[in-house]
Amino acid sequence: MGRGRQKAKHTKVARDLKYYSPPTDLTALQRELQSQRGETASSNGDSRAEDSDDRADEDAPSVYRR
Repeated sequence: MGRGRQKAKHTKVARDLKYYSPPTDLTALQRELQSQRGETASSNGDSRAEDSDDRADEDAPSVYRR
């Protein structure tokens, strides 16, 4: 197959992928989002303490930085 035919085939595949939109199952998406929201609320209760710990780690000097 020549380069022109190969490029045309790749262009066709890329165009098909770009404009393809699979059917969206909105009820499954809603269930997933609700389950994620439930996990974050029941995980620790106080996320501010975790956030401050993360920032403290970022501000600490690193052995690997130069």
